[in-house]
Amino acid sequence: MTGNPRNGRPYRRLVDWLRAQRLPCWLCGREIGYDLDARHPLSFTLDHEQPLSRGGQLLDKANARPAHRRCNSARGNRTAPPRPGPRQPQLRW
Repeated sequence: MTGNPRNGRPYRRLVDWLRAQRLPCWLCGREIGYDLDARHPLSFTLDHEQPLSRGGQLLDKANARPAHRRCNSARGNRTAPPRPGPRQPQLRW
């Protein structure tokens, strides 16, 4: 029986490579708290542009994107394009 491929060395190298770039979240455009605890909603996670459940490749650098944990979870396995840039403030009356 094989183990979880996300626990392997190739996946950890991909995560480390993406983390070292310190890019903003590809979904909302805001900065990511790279030093936050992994359970924090604004911490870094590796997201796959083409979800794995829809044929995306786990170890493909071209498919790897940085995302907040919250944004990644909210997106799920949808293939919708990311929102452009940071959100604009809304007037609330």
